[in-house]
Amino acid sequence: MTQDEESTGFSATERAAMKQRAEELRAAREGEKGSARRARELQACLDAISALEGSDRQIAERFHEIVWEVTPELDPKTWYGFPSYARDGKVVVFLQPASKFDTRYATIGLNDVAALDEGVFWPTSFAVLEINDEVADQLRVLVRRAVG
Repeated sequence: MTQDEESTGFSATERAAMKQRAEELRAAREGEKGSARRARELQACLDAISALEGSDRQIAERFHEIVWEVTPELDPKTWYGFPSYARDGKVVVFLQPASKFDTRYATIGLNDVAALDEGVFWPTSFAVLEINDEVADQLRVLVRRAVG
């Protein structure tokens, strides 16, 4: 741990993610509405995916296709720099690339607005090393279910 990490409690990567989120919020307040805002947020999502490399990019591209296919009502955007998909401005599902925090796998995460409640205990994130046909089928079901 560096002295900077000790003093703030956040790594450089975490601080960068927070800066990205602040930029996203500033852009959202700049007055764009409706289709102009949706187009800008879609482009930001596509740009975030394009900036990825290797398996992160392959996973993100395939995940984007799946979400777009099964839940076109979700709005693509970025959230802390992650490709994400929202309903009524609230992120339902997102992809955290492995490279973002130097982890060994990408994570598909679901926020509390996802309709996944199953008793008193259910998963809200999934580790992903690749999206093959079997995983794609499971993701289709999961995303459809999350939207309700």
